[in-house]
Amino acid sequence: MNILILKNGKVEIRNVNGTMVATIGNGDVIFADFNDDQTLIVITTSKGKVEIRKPNGTIVSSSIGNGDATGARWYGNEIAISTKDGKTEIRNINGSIVKRF
Repeated sequence: MNILILKNGKVEIRNVNGTMVATIGNGDVIFADFNDDQTLIVITTSKGKVEIRKPNGTIVSSSIGNGDATGARWYGNEIAISTKDGKTEIRNINGSIVKRF
């Protein structure tokens, strides 16, 4: 099991002993979350963008949502995105909206 640590706007992936596994991001990350099997990471940037990346840093999807995200977490196989207007969007991995409330 690995853990995610935000440092200087980047995501550090560390193993349980604290050893660095990888660093990903462009220096503007404000939140990151692993999916259940730790094969994907959802990242929220300070610009309101949501990205999905593999743990090696490869971008799977770079523009999920409307660019107004304050945070994004995995919600099963979908992504729950909190927006600046206080709403929550559930989106699939391709970025299509499933529900907004």
